[in-house]
Amino acid sequence: MTRRAGARLRPPAAVRGLPPAFWWIWLSVLVNWIGGFAASLLALSLTAGRGYSATYAGLVLSLVGLGGIAGAFLGGALADRIGRRTTMFAAHVWTAASMALLGVSGEPWAVAASALAMGLGATAVRPAMQASLTDLVRPEDRQRAFALNYWALNAGGAIAAVLAGLMVRHGYALVFLADAAATLLCGILVLAKVPETRPAPAERPTAPASPGSAPASGPESGPKSAPVYRDGSFMLFVLMTTLFAVVFKQGSATLPVVMTREGHSPEMYSLVIAANGLMVVALQIPLSRLAGGRSRAMVLLAAGLLLGWGFGLTMLADGVAAFACTVLIWTLGEILQAPAGIAVTADRAPADRRGRYQGMYGGAWSTAAFLAPAGGGWVLDQWGATALWTLCAVLATTAGVGFALVTGRIEDFRTGRPSPVRDGSGTPLPHPPASSGPGRGIATEGNPS
Repeated sequence: MTRRAGARLRPPAAVRGLPPAFWWIWLSVLVNWIGGFAASLLALSLTAGRGYSATYAGLVLSLVGLGGIAGAFLGGALADRIGRRTTMFAAHVWTAASMALLGVSGEPWAVAASALAMGLGATAVRPAMQASLTDLVRPEDRQRAFALNYWALNAGGAIAAVLAGLMVRHGYALVFLADAAATLLCGILVLAKVPETRPAPAERPTAPASPGSAPASGPESGPKSAPVYRDGSFMLFVLMTTLFAVVFKQGSATLPVVMTREGHSPEMYSLVIAANGLMVVALQIPLSRLAGGRSRAMVLLAAGLLLGWGFGLTMLADGVAAFACTVLIWTLGEILQAPAGIAVTADRAPADRRGRYQGMYGGAWSTAAFLAPAGGGWVLDQWGATALWTLCAVLATTAGVGFALVTGRIEDFRTGRPSPVRDGSGTPLPHPPASSGPGRGIATEGNPS
């Protein structure tokens, strides 16, 4: 083979240098979301399929979100206590069983209980998966890895929406059972192919560090059991994430209501919001590569501004094309924030608490999913659409500025230099708890990585 032919066979830069175990997790995410048929049809299955009221359907959806809040914290704690792979497998099996019960249950109490359980399991897998990826991937590659995972999520979700529309012709129960089967397949894939990466007890941090001390690099550094909520800088980061997520969720919570009130059909909303998924699939990887050369403070500031002013400009939209343009703007903010936010959390967390940190970060999104529909609807009914979109602009801008102040340093804005955390030599937040050197070739429990 000539050198030129070998170069042609070389994989793209966006996918090079990632360990095989990463790709098994990536595949499980893709399979899970391609098989996520029921998410978009849950409300319809309850109203059109089983004759429940819209109020009851809304209650069930809220229970899914409530379960998600608990699942984020539970999954993070279990990932640190019993292992990443074990938690992912158990959560997938739990979710599959709950999904199947939700699809076939007839009694209101059984539907509600299944929805709560499904939300808990579906969210519990995420902090364990993100902690596992943090263990496996080098610090300088993490943002790229999380971007690839987010791409798989959105690509799978787009395919699932099409397949769900085809499958529903054969009944809603089939949709839920097929979703359960795909989720169970993900659990089996994780159990068979993903190594356990939780640090062995001997490698977990043991010695306490003062709040203002520089991070140490040895395995003996860092507090062992300080709760995540005592990390004040990170908790502020979580608060900013919650503000960001509350605004982002208005795309599915109040945007369809506003468009309908202005005379647009549900089909037009579906067409407009489809631009969101298409943009993520098309631009996630190239934009993440571009953002990889910038400080995370600048990336997250841009994300907040794009999200906020994308929603803010919605107050001026008067047609389908205008609504689509605003969606395109705030989708850019979503694309920038998703991998950067998880990567900041990954680099912030000590090795023995990566699951808990990711659970706290995921809890911000679950809390927003629970609060955003009711909060956005209340503002819309009380003060109108203009007030809603103005508030969205203010909240997301606040989140962006807060991200930047917590995550970056002043010189990042003056010079545009990448933050040291990108090459593993620094931390994205001030005065972190010291850790045992994330991303090194750590010994693992169970199968070796």
